[in-house]
Amino acid sequence: MLEYITGMRRLPLVLVVTASVTLAGEGKWTPQQVLELGPAWVKQQGFSLPLSKLWDEKKGGGLLANAVQLPGCSGSFVSADGLLITNHHCIVGILQEHSTPQANLVKDGYLAKTRDDEKPAKAFRIQVPRRFVDVTAAVLAAVPEGADDLTRFKAVETKQKQLVAECEAQAGTRCTFAAFDGGLFFTLTEFAELSDVRLVYAPPEMVGNYGGETDNWSWPRHTGDFSLVRVYENGKPYQPAYWFPVSTKGVKPGDAVAVLGYPGVSYRAWLADEMAERRELYFPRAKSVSAEWIRIMQDEGAKSAEASIATSDDLRGLLNRRKNAEGQLAGMQRGKLLEKQKTSEEGVRSWALKRADQKAALDAYEALSALMVEKRSTWERDFLLDTISWGPRALAWPVVLVRKSTESVKADAEREPGYQQRDLERLKDRLERDQKRYSPAVDVRILESWVLRMLELPVAQRSPTIEGVFGKLRADAGMSRDALRAQLVKLIAGSKVFVLTERMKMFDETPEQLKARKDPLLELGFAIDAERRELKDRRDRWSGATLRLRPAWRKAVLAQSGKPVAPDANSTLRVTFGKVQGYVPRDALTAAPQSTLSGVIEKDLGEGDFEVPAKVREAYAAKKFGRWVDPSLKDVPVDFLSDCDTTGGNSGSPTIDGNGRLVGVNFDRVWENVANDFGYNPVIARNVNADVRYLLWLLEEVEANPALVRELIGTTK
Repeated sequence: MLEYITGMRRLPLVLVVTASVTLAGEGKWTPQQVLELGPAWVKQQGFSLPLSKLWDEKKGGGLLANAVQLPGCSGSFVSADGLLITNHHCIVGILQEHSTPQANLVKDGYLAKTRDDEKPAKAFRIQVPRRFVDVTAAVLAAVPEGADDLTRFKAVETKQKQLVAECEAQAGTRCTFAAFDGGLFFTLTEFAELSDVRLVYAPPEMVGNYGGETDNWSWPRHTGDFSLVRVYENGKPYQPAYWFPVSTKGVKPGDAVAVLGYPGVSYRAWLADEMAERRELYFPRAKSVSAEWIRIMQDEGAKSAEASIATSDDLRGLLNRRKNAEGQLAGMQRGKLLEKQKTSEEGVRSWALKRADQKAALDAYEALSALMVEKRSTWERDFLLDTISWGPRALAWPVVLVRKSTESVKADAEREPGYQQRDLERLKDRLERDQKRYSPAVDVRILESWVLRMLELPVAQRSPTIEGVFGKLRADAGMSRDALRAQLVKLIAGSKVFVLTERMKMFDETPEQLKARKDPLLELGFAIDAERRELKDRRDRWSGATLRLRPAWRKAVLAQSGKPVAPDANSTLRVTFGKVQGYVPRDALTAAPQSTLSGVIEKDLGEGDFEVPAKVREAYAAKKFGRWVDPSLKDVPVDFLSDCDTTGGNSGSPTIDGNGRLVGVNFDRVWENVANDFGYNPVIARNVNADVRYLLWLLEEVEANPALVRELIGTTK
């Protein structure tokens, strides 16, 4: 059972509100906030489902516990036998794991005819929430009086590791620590962790990713972005305490819905100066790097089926990263979000200037702005060092191996988070699994791209490591691209990092053993890791400053607002309420809130992003619609819009109706709403959901799998 423990005090973010306050749409609410807003407020959102069904403090459980966390996504159970629904794009790695050029599951999809046919997934874990604990008092008490910023950060990090270690003393438990509003309060979430996950159903790519990059972040969508996996425990199907009954009636315009899940990060609590860094630096660079690496992957994928399979997951991630950056930039400009944030800040400052007790808030505001100026001085190099984690494996793998070896010689409590004993199994699994994601032809070209960008940095931000190895090849010294490529090929050829068996041995070696190998990529990894450590030290100090400053400013913001305010997303469980509705994306254009199977067929070009699988086309032509035609639409529903407040990490989140039944799976936002990470606009705030009736139609009428349909809906007609 799951419980919420608030420790010595209640969470501070929610003011007492009356039942007359309506806040639907905006807000990624914590479970505790939903409890404090109360049953009358939940009923106002259109939910006939009693609040006690969502969450019962006395019993310590409810349907909120069925929002589970996946790697980078959310999901939910939909049967008593551990059947779980999430997005297609959340399980591409499993499809990739089992794909070959002769049997490309990424392209063709997969359906297990029996439970014996379900395909196991390596390193894919499900986390089911059990308990939330407010640990604010313990964390703040751990910070020494008068601590400088680095000491403050280290004290909080040490306490974090202690709390997590104590929490994970129970077998099969995973715990996560989270800061809200930069350190205004802290929580610990305890999960039951389940690692036996098996693929049950993934539609063909041209269902699960229909429209591809053309339709990404857009509306109308006609994408069946859903998949089914089954979770096992001790060799038997997992028996969840809660699961959502699947609705066969679906939704219609105006219906109340809620999205439950683990949104990753949003920035609404940031200052306008901090948001400006995203607009002026981060998103333009992320767009540029992604676009270049996409071209490389597509070029090499067109030459080789092996390269196409190996890069399928990374390519989709890069395509999404690029279009997200484009949407963020466009949305910031269109919505004048920075200007609105500045106006809001001035309102808080004016309010604070009239109050003698708000000096700390005003000082914090000025200090946070000054901190942003310092961060910009090394920003370009820092950004490129960060891209190693999603860039060339010729750098990513050596850097991980080096950091793991140097951290492992320390006591576990002193290691960097991500390299503690609790993390090593995951880390090793990833290094093994990623062999399927490695394409030599792609990787050498991405490495070349990364080195060139490093060499083009301003003099003051250049990397000593890259200068030492490649500086003599700089363009202004007459560099030849052929010479650079030859040097990179030589580096790679002299390394055993790409040999899986050797890489697994390296994972368990000490720094001295790794150095003794005289492996050129490991030597490069040691040098680059030293620069990344220096960057981490700076960021730790900046984080300590933020822990000191942000809470003081946010207290003023919350006090001045006079209303409940949901904290920024931080990968903790949240609920957002809304309604099914269309929107007006631009002048003279109105978008309806539902798309249909007929729309899928209308888009069919037989190629590219719009190639309907033959079996879907044939079922449509034969008018095999079964019981899944919506009476109002007179068609099989595919996707729908609502004004729920979502972001990345909400992929795969269950969308439920006012009776607590699953009606869809969240998978995207509309183009005009991409920048809602920085501010909510009810006029354009729309999330995109795959209608569960499209899944049921595919299983029953296209795949002819009544057993799976029965498991999903029981005997419901």
